[in-house]
Amino acid sequence: MKLRYKILNGAIALTLVTVSTLAVTLAYTKNCESPVIREINNPMKAIIYRCYGGPEVLEQSVIEIPEPLAHQILVRVKAAAVNPVDWHYMRGSPYIMRLMTGIGAPNDQRIGTDFAGIVEKVGSDVTKFKIGDAVFGGGGGPFAEYVLANASKSVAHKPTDVSFEQSAAMPIAALTALQALRDKGQLEPGQKVLINGASGGVGTYAVQIAKSFGAEVHGVSSGRNIEMVTLLGADHMFNYKTESYIESDERYDLIVDMISNHSISDNLKVLKKQGRMVIVGGGKGNWIGPLIPSIKAVIMNNFVDQELQQFVAQFNSKDLESLAELMRQGQLSSVIDRRYSLDEIQDAINYSESGRTRGKIIITISK
Repeated sequence: MKLRYKILNGAIALTLVTVSTLAVTLAYTKNCESPVIREINNPMKAIIYRCYGGPEVLEQSVIEIPEPLAHQILVRVKAAAVNPVDWHYMRGSPYIMRLMTGIGAPNDQRIGTDFAGIVEKVGSDVTKFKIGDAVFGGGGGPFAEYVLANASKSVAHKPTDVSFEQSAAMPIAALTALQALRDKGQLEPGQKVLINGASGGVGTYAVQIAKSFGAEVHGVSSGRNIEMVTLLGADHMFNYKTESYIESDERYDLIVDMISNHSISDNLKVLKKQGRMVIVGGGKGNWIGPLIPSIKAVIMNNFVDQELQQFVAQFNSKDLESLAELMRQGQLSSVIDRRYSLDEIQDAINYSESGRTRGKIIITISK
């Protein structure tokens, strides 16, 4: 065998060994260990998870109230919201996430992101917020009585005439909808947009935000949700159980896809030649399944006239303030499906994983 073939075979073998080792490492899940008993001076209730798994790994614990750093605020949580990202973190799935969240077990045992509440303390560099302000945004672990938030990036003042529950439901889902439509979709007044998954957390906001932009909005949902989405502003609805939008005569300037239940090629059939498609949702699976739609979009984008986009929403205070203004104007509201207490967090996450949620799920922390 020639030397170059020996080198090539060696490289292939080394690559296979490396990939296999990485796969085994990422898939490894530690057993839940007994909690370490520590003295707690300033206690609060919080939901934690000490290992990856289903809702059964979530437990209510008593931990120390955190102290804000210079750029942070401490918020007494009134309400928090459940998002699919929460149970992805809980399960450590897809496994590639564990490179960030922790190999074998989570590095950060707190869980959740979206919240609304009252500022309890402010860091030394914070000037935008003061103690007693009502705020909403994102932070590390708001399924708890208190949460820390970055004052310059991930929090904004709550509109005075909007409830804590309504505001807590907004951040991740509404930011995703706003950034998908405005930044990636470049939606303009008079254009026609299709929201696939219009009755879900992101979809209910996307319908309203698209209408506020002056677009003609078409949505896709099950029959039981058509009336609800129509009341949010949709101009036309498809019942996916009885009809398929990819077989219609409609042509769209923008498709925002949260479901990925049709191939990109099929979506291109109803997308105008200069149209755009923004992929928000993904497939199922612990490995690359959730990433396949985005991977296909990256590849196909080089060979089609339309523009295919995928992204992950980013917290920033300017966009949160834009959402607050839409709420003040009455152009944006939250559809709340169910409410749970902190004690019922396992039931809340289980319901979220079922895929039957209409709008958002709220965790009520305090009155």
